[in-house]
Amino acid sequence: MDKDLFKTGLDKRKATLGAEYVQKSLDGADDFSRPFQEAMTAWCWGFGWGDEAIDVKTRSMMNLSMIGALGKMTEWELHCRGAIKNGVTREELRAIIHVIGIYCGVPQALECMRVARKVLDEAEQDKN
Repeated sequence: MDKDLFKTGLDKRKATLGAEYVQKSLDGADDFSRPFQEAMTAWCWGFGWGDEAIDVKTRSMMNLSMIGALGKMTEWELHCRGAIKNGVTREELRAIIHVIGIYCGVPQALECMRVARKVLDEAEQDKN
């Protein structure tokens, strides 16, 4: 594994998903899952997110659209939190969900809306 790509990926992953979440994922890895955690950190976060051609806010918006289209709601929730951290606004989240509804169907948009509402409510509680 490319150590520089892993380091870049680890930094990007922590910046978006939170250092505590990432550390818990890495600490929870065993001999079976550790190679995947390391490869995903290097490839997705180091190679993908490490490319500075697209800013993190735009990349978060792209991810929400694609993950929402795939219907992977656990990942969508995680990346919704990260998107907010990366500057995506409530209005932008709503627009992303509208696009998901247009291209992927209303039931999928409703799932995304439920998760977004949960994440937004939690973020609001954290501010208070």
